[in-house]
Parts: sequence; C-alpha cells; structure tokens
Amino acid sequence: MPVPHPDAKVKLTCVGDGGVGKTCLLIVYSQKRFPTDYVPTVFENYVLNKRYGDKIVEFALWDTAGQEEYDRLRPLSYPETHVLFICFTVDHPASLENVEDKWYPEVSHFCPDTPIVLIATKTDLRTDERAKSLLRAQGRHPVTPEEGAAVAERIGATYAEVSAMTGRGVEEVFDLALREAMKGSGSGFGGGRTRTGSKRAKKCSIL
Repeated sequence: MPVPHPDAKVKLTCVGDGGVGKTCLLIVYSQKRFPTDYVPTVFENYVLNKRYGDKIVEFALWDTAGQEEYDRLRPLSYPETHVLFICFTVDHPASLENVEDKWYPEVSHFCPDTPIVLIATKTDLRTDERAKSLLRAQGRHPVTPEEGAAVAERIGATYAEVSAMTGRGVEEVFDLALREAMKGSGSGFGGGRTRTGSKRAKKCSIL
C-alpha cells in the first residue's frame, strides 16, 4: 500500500535535563511500548505520518541529550524546528529549576519564535513512596501541577503532564504539539501563538 504524500511537515525537538524521561516519552508515543530493558541516551530520530484535519502531516520527532558534554552539539538539532518540548521530571525539582536557568534561555536563543510545550514527566512518581521519601530527606517534595504551570506561564509555554510508564497524557501531548505547530499558518508549516501572544510564522532557523 503506497504511503500518502504529506501535505505538511512538522519537526518536534525535545530538550531537558538528562534522565527526565525524554527518550522514554518519544519511544512510548512512536512505538507504543515502554522500554523495560535498555533505554538509549538519545532516541533515533523518528518520522511518522499523522492526520491533522484533512491533512497528512509528516511528523518528525527529534530527541536531544541533556548532559553538559552535549551542549555544543545540541544546537545542531534546532534548525527547522516547528514546536519544542521542554521536559522536567516531578521527582527531581532541580530539573524544573533548570527550565528557567538553562533550557528556556537556550531554546529562546536558537528558536526565538517557536511554540513551547513544558512537560512534567514521570507524574506517576508523585504517589511513589520511595520517590517521596528520597525528596523528604532533602527537604523537598514532588513538583506539583501548580508549580509546573507557574513556570510555563512565566516562559510563555503551554503546560502538560505525562507518565510514559502508565501512558497517561502521552497521545494528548503530541496532539497538542501538532496543533501548536500547525495553527495560524495557511501553508501548514509553523504558525500559531508566539510566546508574546502575537501571530508569526514559527520555524526555527540558525543563521
């Protein structure tokens, strides 16, 4: 059966600290399975066709490595990005702090007008006694939805929560990404709400 020719192409790039669950999220969405054995540092770029209204969209998923040693290579992933995921995990509050300290400044530099979805991952750990005990020992608690949403508001992002382990919110967040990338653009590329609320074409270019 021939593969339908896409009417539009959307590239999603996923960033965030190492270990926050970016790769698992992408694997669960694209392969419909949770990796129980080996999880690679970076997921191989994956392309799938998705229906958006009456259009067929070629949806490219780009993973990145969050570790500092990849800081000089990561910008190679940003060109032609239509929508960004910034991920943090609820059982590591510092990963949310790094959204404002590291990730938002970085993506704003390379992709200043590209829509952002801020994603809380591993939400199943909010009720995990071991995770809560480890955080209590540090005088901390799992990141709450309100804390995540407050950061999203400050950086002008849309906020979402997922658990790759249980599948909660996974399909919905990628549907949201497609809507953010596609809306407001007659060509079907980019478009939509910028972080300042204006309407401009939304594609990341590195000059």
